[in-house]
Amino acid sequence: MYKPGHVPVLASEVVHLLDPKPGGIYVDGTIGLGGHTQALFALEPRITVVGIDLDGEALSYAKKRLASSASRLHLVHASYTDLQEHLRILDIEKIDGLLLDLGVSSLQLDNPERGFSFRANGPLDMRMDTSQHLTALDIVNNLTEKELVDILFRYGEESFAREIVRAVVATRKSGAIETTTQLADLVCRTIPKRFHLRQKHPATRTFQALRIAVNDELRNLQNGLQTAFQCLAPDSVIAVISFHSLEDRIVKRFFHYKALDCICPPSLPECVCDKQVEGKILTRKPIVPSKEEMENNPRSRAAKLRAMRKSKAST
Repeated sequence: MYKPGHVPVLASEVVHLLDPKPGGIYVDGTIGLGGHTQALFALEPRITVVGIDLDGEALSYAKKRLASSASRLHLVHASYTDLQEHLRILDIEKIDGLLLDLGVSSLQLDNPERGFSFRANGPLDMRMDTSQHLTALDIVNNLTEKELVDILFRYGEESFAREIVRAVVATRKSGAIETTTQLADLVCRTIPKRFHLRQKHPATRTFQALRIAVNDELRNLQNGLQTAFQCLAPDSVIAVISFHSLEDRIVKRFFHYKALDCICPPSLPECVCDKQVEGKILTRKPIVPSKEEMENNPRSRAAKLRAMRKSKAST
């Protein structure tokens, strides 16, 4: 059986920001293998945690890992975008803190059968929720050239999107592109070697773009932030760990908007918008892993942690 190695990113920083209190209710909206939740329970075992994840296999590992806290743990196989419904079923009105760790888990990256990594051969899958139908194979082999270019540009910010997609379209005329190494090798051959970076595989952006498209990650994040904020009790904290610029930009803009006291155009002589400050940003700049953490866990290198405290007057 596959056994993942899992080190939660920025765990001590997350625990410090959420500052769990006895009797509090916290949501780990992307619980994965349970590392952050384990750290929360270690500091304050008298909390209740609702752990949500699209990956049923990950939830099975989290359940085993957190067995000692089972009486205070609710695991939900679903998306954090539906948080309000999950809390309603559990008869929970408001929560005292929430974490979203937007990274791909070790379980997903290290298992070739999940198709997330270009470093091992596996099927072009990339589904967080393996019960959904759409896979990376479907996107790579069935979308038009224009649609594929748009995905690589928008979600991967890939400068060679057109060249890569032309190579994909030419290749699939003689047969489907079915595996991760097929696609990764194609990308490596297409991008000129002088643009290959030592610390970044040439296929990184392409795989990122496909994963985001398969799982509709950016739209889920935008909707999920709105839902999560509504579920927070006043004076509670939302913390988000992102791993690429598109996610971080969404989180930054969302927090910035919630912290504003006016959204009127500068040309207006006085405020007429009635916008209220809804929260206080706790991280003026994103928190990033220490040099020691990056050395011990290279996958943490791209992590950025932002947090906001909901205003006491907010509902």
